[in-house]
Amino acid sequence: MANGESRDLHRQLGPVSLLLMGIGSVVGAGIYVLPGIAAAHFAGPAVSLSFVLAAISCGFTGLCYAELASALPDAMGGAYGYARAILGIGAGWWVAWMLVLEYSLAGSAVSVGLTGYLSGFLASCGLVLPARLINATIQWQGGAFHLVPQVNLVAFLLVVSLGIVLTRGIRQASWTNGCLVLLKLAVLLVFVLVGCGHVDPTLWHPFLPPSEGGFSFGWLGLLRAVAVVSFAYLGFDSISIAASEARNPGRDVPLGLIGALATSAVLYVAVSLVMTGLVPFRQLGVASPVALAVQALGMPFLGLVLQFGSVIGLTSVLFVSLYGQSRLCHILARDRLIAARFAQVDPGSGAPVPAIVTIAALTALTAAFLPITLLADLVSIGTMIGFLFIAVAVMRLRRETTRPPSRFRVPFPGIVLGQYWIGLVPVLSILACLVNLGTVLTDLVTQCLGGDWIPLSFLALYCLAGGVLWRRLPR
Repeated sequence: MANGESRDLHRQLGPVSLLLMGIGSVVGAGIYVLPGIAAAHFAGPAVSLSFVLAAISCGFTGLCYAELASALPDAMGGAYGYARAILGIGAGWWVAWMLVLEYSLAGSAVSVGLTGYLSGFLASCGLVLPARLINATIQWQGGAFHLVPQVNLVAFLLVVSLGIVLTRGIRQASWTNGCLVLLKLAVLLVFVLVGCGHVDPTLWHPFLPPSEGGFSFGWLGLLRAVAVVSFAYLGFDSISIAASEARNPGRDVPLGLIGALATSAVLYVAVSLVMTGLVPFRQLGVASPVALAVQALGMPFLGLVLQFGSVIGLTSVLFVSLYGQSRLCHILARDRLIAARFAQVDPGSGAPVPAIVTIAALTALTAAFLPITLLADLVSIGTMIGFLFIAVAVMRLRRETTRPPSRFRVPFPGIVLGQYWIGLVPVLSILACLVNLGTVLTDLVTQCLGGDWIPLSFLALYCLAGGVLWRRLPR
């Protein structure tokens, strides 16, 4: 670079750091909310089985990621890098564009949610934050926007603080994330270990309640619960983004991907089993089902500990989201798809400071002023688009004869059709993505018909903007 700054990130992440990063992004608010919703409305105590099935369906995509990471250790940008290397610049651009949507909205939405959990924890400790400091300026009420004299200053400061940590370099960022993840895991393990001694096994019978019509319980209810809880696992794409800073990406990224998915699944299953063993499943359809389970234990102090754990859990999710978005921005700049200044790396810390500052600023301002919760459903759409391209890339990779065989290969057989290997695992990955995409898009259309037109309109305008930018990019 003309000013002496580098474009190369420092490779300092090992398998443990990648594993903790994956757990940090996957185990978040979902573990405190989704088990209760899925149990009360769809699966009953079999919600634990729905987490297993969801982990298997996401595991198909995880295996595809692992083969690509092993075959293309130098590819940067996660799903974007793999799609560009195998399917071309057009596919890479659209994957990147949809991942930007995912990371942008996820970071802002998580910071808003974190503000709510933090204010609740502080209120339990006797410190009540003023409402004008924890709510967005723009509110959507009665089908119209309203300006309110308030600003979510807490969310703004939280994002800025984590952005400052990221600018210190990947070593400090990895250490911070590791501490947050270990604290989060410790709190959840305390709940599981204490709760196991008070579980009433009779509450697990019937394990899968008989159908009450539609998706209410029975096997259809179990399938609906799988679709609900699948979104708890969507964060492991951040591990593939971190490949650009891994010491041995061909070996460590597959280990981190599979390890994070397996660890998260075990934790989700344990928490859901304890939860449904403490409280009748029909009572768990509340905003804080874990807190309800703690009330059944009669241990107020444990409830306070779990509130602290929820704050730590969301902080780690927000941290990894900011990390993934800043690294994706840096890599897109290296590939000349966005402004070159975002490719600059500080020679001392090895961090892409311009990208981090820009991403943190935009996320902080968005969280402070806009009602991000209205757009939360759009987060999963970007992820699913990336997952679809990953599965297709694996099927195309297997037919390329110019690359050496990867150290890790997707298991189970397949057939060859033209330039693609139609394997069982990538096909199942595509089917799972299409089911989840169909669920979310149907919900968005239903919201639009009901008067809430913002999410679907935003998605349409965002895709249109991506098409316009693509046409103007230099080939």
